[in-house]
Amino acid sequence: MDHAAALLTQHDLVAVFVVVLAATIGVPIPALPVLLFAGVQAAEDAAYGFEALGLATLASMLSAGTWFAAGRRFGRRVLALLCRVSISPDTCVRKNEVSFAKRGALTLVIAKFVPGLSLVAPPLAGALGMRASQFFLFSTVGAALWAGAGIAAGLIFHAQISQVVAALGRLGGPAILIVAGLLVLYVAWRSWTRWRVARALAGADKIAASELATLIREGPKPIIIDVRSRGLASASSLRLPGALNIDLASLPLISLDEWPETAAVVTYCDCPNDASAVKAAQILGQRGRRSRVLIGGLDGWSQAGHPTERD
Repeated sequence: MDHAAALLTQHDLVAVFVVVLAATIGVPIPALPVLLFAGVQAAEDAAYGFEALGLATLASMLSAGTWFAAGRRFGRRVLALLCRVSISPDTCVRKNEVSFAKRGALTLVIAKFVPGLSLVAPPLAGALGMRASQFFLFSTVGAALWAGAGIAAGLIFHAQISQVVAALGRLGGPAILIVAGLLVLYVAWRSWTRWRVARALAGADKIAASELATLIREGPKPIIIDVRSRGLASASSLRLPGALNIDLASLPLISLDEWPETAAVVTYCDCPNDASAVKAAQILGQRGRRSRVLIGGLDGWSQAGHPTERD
């Protein structure tokens, strides 16, 4: 353990850059420990703290810029890829959409502090067509605040953290097992959360675009609910024919009395694995109204060659 600590001290700035870059690009490892250790080092060398802050911010922006470019180039398809390769739940995309609709670019400032949101915010900003200058300004501020908070915490509690490190050093080999075990537990918890959400998504009652098109054409006319947040639905300007835009926050509150009892209810969105549409179907189910989820959402409908209309 002493050898590992010495190695970390010798290459600590490199460790800050590499770990933060890996964590923010999507590798399931926590970046906070290296930021805390950087704060401990800053207690003895103030210049070191600023160097660590600069490197952590740079690493965070390199990964954010990569995902932003991917979102700009490939659109919302990159979000589906991101949810498949990461262990963040697909519902984090919906949370980001709601945040962008409410706060705009300020979402990029707070996203780093919210697990699951920090990874999805950059590609979503690119997919939504945010200006590059605006993205890099707000992302840089958010990255600097996030890294600075971690380093500041290490600086404030440097004595306590040093005592913990010293205790681990005295344990030797078992300390490595403890640290490895904590990392395994962290990954397992994140994976379990994602599995639980994925199970709920897979169990939803779904409808194919071709079947929905037949319902619209031959009747009885279905009730189609567009559950994208209002700001994002307006930005896209396209929707399914006759769809009602009702965001998730409003869905538990609206009256269902005017909906014909015999009409099929279909929900859709444009998020990975139809997460928002599934959530909407669950809300309607709790209110006693069965509904189905359009497979593939708006993109799946359009790619199948079915018509859309302006919102």
